[in-house]
Amino acid sequence: MSQPGRFLLAVLLPVLAALASAVPVTAPDPADEDAWLADVARRAFDDPDAMLAELKQRWPAHAGPGQPREAAWLLARGRLLLAAGQADAADAVAMQLMGRADGADRSWLLRALTQERAGRSGSALAARALRGLNAHCPAGDEVRAVRELGCDFRSAWEALRIVQRDQSNRGELVGAEASTRRSLALARAGGDKYLAAQSLGLLAVVLQAQEHGDAARAELRAAEAEAQGDLLAGARVRNYAAVVERRARDFGATRSALEGALLLAEQAGAAHYAALLRSNLVDSYMHLGLLREALASGQKALPVLQRFHDREYERLLHHNLAVAHIKLRQFDVARQELARVDGYGVDPAELVPRARELRELGDTWAEAGQYKEALAAFAGERDLNARANERNRASALEELRRKYDSAAKQRDLELLARDGQLKDQQLANQQLAQKVGIAVGVLLLLSLALVAVTLLRMRRAQARLTANQSLLRAQSERDPLTDLSNRRHFLAVMEQRDRAADEPTRAEGFRGALMMVDIDHFKNVNDWHGHAAGDAVIVEVARRIRAAVRDTDLVVRWGGEEFLVFAPELPGGDLAQMAERVLRGIGAEPIATDEGPLRVTASIGFASFPLGGSAGPGLHLHWEQAVNWADMVLYKAKAEGRNRAVGIAAVDASDADLLAAVLQDFDAACLNGQVRLTLLLGPA
Repeated sequence: MSQPGRFLLAVLLPVLAALASAVPVTAPDPADEDAWLADVARRAFDDPDAMLAELKQRWPAHAGPGQPREAAWLLARGRLLLAAGQADAADAVAMQLMGRADGADRSWLLRALTQERAGRSGSALAARALRGLNAHCPAGDEVRAVRELGCDFRSAWEALRIVQRDQSNRGELVGAEASTRRSLALARAGGDKYLAAQSLGLLAVVLQAQEHGDAARAELRAAEAEAQGDLLAGARVRNYAAVVERRARDFGATRSALEGALLLAEQAGAAHYAALLRSNLVDSYMHLGLLREALASGQKALPVLQRFHDREYERLLHHNLAVAHIKLRQFDVARQELARVDGYGVDPAELVPRARELRELGDTWAEAGQYKEALAAFAGERDLNARANERNRASALEELRRKYDSAAKQRDLELLARDGQLKDQQLANQQLAQKVGIAVGVLLLLSLALVAVTLLRMRRAQARLTANQSLLRAQSERDPLTDLSNRRHFLAVMEQRDRAADEPTRAEGFRGALMMVDIDHFKNVNDWHGHAAGDAVIVEVARRIRAAVRDTDLVVRWGGEEFLVFAPELPGGDLAQMAERVLRGIGAEPIATDEGPLRVTASIGFASFPLGGSAGPGLHLHWEQAVNWADMVLYKAKAEGRNRAVGIAAVDASDADLLAAVLQDFDAACLNGQVRLTLLLGPA
């Protein structure tokens, strides 16, 4: 280059640089930025380390400390850390968010996701996040909220999903449907097809739970349209379809939907989600009798779930594998799997689903002839159901107390207002010295009247509260379907008997007769004829039992299709006659339902206490032990063909240790004559 050319270039370069620096830099579009952050968080479910690296590489200057967009990027980082199993680091990000004026709601959401990742309910934290997010995302006008009010619709959608899951677990299906429809409105207002497809799938599951099968399948077709062209969204929609078919008891269609979802997930390279689908396939294969395939699918999914620290699905998979091993009669391996399940603990918000799992486990142990494990599983189910009922009762009482406290505070405000008025009147009366005495007297009379009225109102309010508490307690001890006593009432009766008995009587142990009644093959009634027919059967069976026993006997709906009859001071011979009346009363005539007449039979176990034989005088049982004996002969009746009653005629056991040994190996004790049974056959 010539000397003049170099000179001209040296002059122009600073000018060009100045012009370039004067051109304004366009700020990134927040909507595009949020969409990218959502996509990174979505892909982190299956590849968290790569997404963390990508987020770190693209972290912008405008998302630095104190900048307006910092909260959105911090929430994305927290979600990626959770996906990578770094819960402590995610919690540190939640603390950073809490320190920002615009980050508190996202902090609560991140903590809710952390709870969910650990296998616990995050509903309360999600609801708290939602209360703050609703300031910019008011319900009913989602389109304006997203376009004009700056609604963070993806965070609100995530919070609603967590709340909806807890509502579904607690059986609040109407509330779950409302939450899902609102999340769908947010996703559509924000133009996010992936979230819209998920909302439609969740809505289908909630509708199927309410027995709206046609509406559920219509929502699934809409979800497939939203997921078109997105492999991972398609896989999730097919998984929701599998849930719908599973609840409709079509296990062939369930398997087909899950295998289709697995194929899409593998094509998308979604290893974590594919492991979840394989875990779901374990249950589907078991219901189709493909036990070896179930074990193979579970063993392939387990290491992936462990690698991703997915505790919730790990626990569920260990449960399903245990059931499969029991069906294959591999009992030691099944016990090892169940020990792993116990290691995860029980979240209070998951009591009802865990009780259903224990019910399935008890049925499987009983079918395999392992009555000791079956009895333990059923006892665990009853304990969880009792805890769930107690939790619901406590919530109802707390709500009642809150209403009372609110009324009391309102009365206090009214009194303060009146007190202010009195003080104003006193100030005015000071200007009229000649009327001071009269004014003071009037004011004293008014004050006394106000105090009297207030005390009267408080007494009335306390009386109403006491009456409401008594009514709530009485309602909690009745079964709402059959109007029989429930397990809580039976426990209260037993405790009252213990308290009322003097010391010598209490030392004699439980006296009376127990009869445990179980409707045969009741699950088939629900599966083949619907839950309405099942409810009709339970109501009629309860009526027939009540008609077959004495007016003084206590009939209890023990749980599900199981009933308990407590007959005070009834000898064994009379008890056998009562059992035969119940057996024939239930099975002699079909039961009328909307699906047509159904013939129903029952299995019965009964015993009169103290037990006859050498176990009688001098050997006393607590009432809980007596229930276990009745439970044991019930399962004996079921194991020997159902539609029969089996009672304990006599037991040869001279002390408590021998009696416990008899109960532990009941079948052997029956064979060697230690236990003599009474057998009554039901109507043919």
